[in-house]
Amino acid sequence: MAKKTDYVKEKSEGGQQSKVQRLSTDEPVNALVEQIVGRTGARGEITQVKIKILAGRNEGRSLRRNVKGTIRIGDLLTLRETEIEARRMRGSVRESR
Repeated sequence: MAKKTDYVKEKSEGGQQSKVQRLSTDEPVNALVEQIVGRTGARGEITQVKIKILAGRNEGRSLRRNVKGTIRIGDLLTLRETEIEARRMRGSVRESR
């Protein structure tokens, strides 16, 4: 199976031209769920979690990600990329159980 290359466009200071930056196409990386932040999405079907990356270039970095499906603290997620972080949710932080 061939590797898929993902690209992200960034605006330059002039605003007119855009720079294309290549996202990491390394192997998938495992991350540990540290905290459940809350539910999001139009119907609450998405769970926002804080994760800690266990390997790769960003090892030890803590990120906020959106996850669809059942998730608990201590679960392992496999991430295709570790560059993008989810936006913070409005409102208070929910205590995880």
